[in-house]
Amino acid sequence: MLTVHHLQQSRSKRVLWLLEELAMPYQLEIHQRDPVTRLAPASLKAIHPLAKAPVIVDGQVTLCESGAVMEYLLDKSSSNDLRPAKDSANYYLFLEWLHFAEGSLALPVITNMLLSLETRGGKQAMDGYIAKEIALDFSYIEAHLNTHDYFAGEAFTAADIMMTIVLEFAERQALLATRPATQTYLAKVQQRPAYICAAKQG
Repeated sequence: MLTVHHLQQSRSKRVLWLLEELAMPYQLEIHQRDPVTRLAPASLKAIHPLAKAPVIVDGQVTLCESGAVMEYLLDKSSSNDLRPAKDSANYYLFLEWLHFAEGSLALPVITNMLLSLETRGGKQAMDGYIAKEIALDFSYIEAHLNTHDYFAGEAFTAADIMMTIVLEFAERQALLATRPATQTYLAKVQQRPAYICAAKQG
């Protein structure tokens, strides 16, 4: 059976969510962060040398990086509901948002969180760069969600799972305060039964 190595308070929640949406069986191994350093434990490094989550183990396959894990699970699933057909108008829109979550959005959101742990004057070069990136990315997201129900069009897909987890990090930093469409979207997807189940599991 496929095993998910899950680190609490991490992006690996998205893998649990996808598995629940796909109704795919899995075994869950939960790894606890160090209470002082907040780093992943040695038990996770024993599974994958990067010691990052998510990691899945499926037979001879051990895979890290949530985007790659998501595509692997979609390929294994008999359901096509969470990924548009390759010849559909929304397929490449799906791919853009699937990769935007980690390729563009995660860096400024997580960096902003880390910078907030320091006392800063707001005038350092990094402060200006991150503020610019956050404004750019969230304006793009807000404009898209003003005209689309979901990220890949009018149907929920795995791209929404990828994006939602980073949006939750942003919400905890009050980065969505002036983005009503994004707030409405986030509240909507958090009501999905599979999301609720994944949140309880992880």
